[in-house]
Amino acid sequence: MREHYRSEDFTEKDLAADPMDQFAHWFSQVAAGGVLHEPNAMVVSTATPEGRPSSRTVLLKQYDDRGFVFYTNYGSRKGGELAANPYVSLLFPWHPMARQVIVTGSAARVSREETVAYFRTRPHGSQLGAWASDQSTVIGSRAELVERYEELAARYPEGEKVPAPPHWGGFRVVPDSIEFWQGHANRLHDRLRYVRSTEDPAAWNVERLCP
Repeated sequence: MREHYRSEDFTEKDLAADPMDQFAHWFSQVAAGGVLHEPNAMVVSTATPEGRPSSRTVLLKQYDDRGFVFYTNYGSRKGGELAANPYVSLLFPWHPMARQVIVTGSAARVSREETVAYFRTRPHGSQLGAWASDQSTVIGSRAELVERYEELAARYPEGEKVPAPPHWGGFRVVPDSIEFWQGHANRLHDRLRYVRSTEDPAAWNVERLCP
């Protein structure tokens, strides 16, 4: 079970000066390609203070020069782990284009204003779902979850303003490094990694890694 990649070279001369600009370029290509169902899907890996890792797929909701933003229940497993240990890894697995982007950095909650503004853009059902689910906790049955949702739907019918849950909000991942991986034949992949300068946090150094 092995894929023989066919792709163009990816060299240092192709890189943008800033990694977020490079990410924007790749993301626009992937999104326009139409081969990925959810190009903003990413694997978020967190760990306990003791180093026990966990991973899950979430959707990227925003990115800019400050970092990458996703939303979750702060009481979830990832929310609890990030509260105790802010170091995180993101992986964008764009396999149909033989590409990956790997981000390492630290996460912090976005402002409450940002959370509320984003919550307002969510579909009505998703707003109710954020209230109905105590994410990552044990529940007796699906029927119990559906009953919670239906109670909320009766309290907040379509068109009614749903308040943003106080236990729900965004995390912004501020990157320390961003690696761009381009697959090639014969396992001669290109791996170019931006690493934030320790002398100037606004500057980035670029390293080429062996595949």
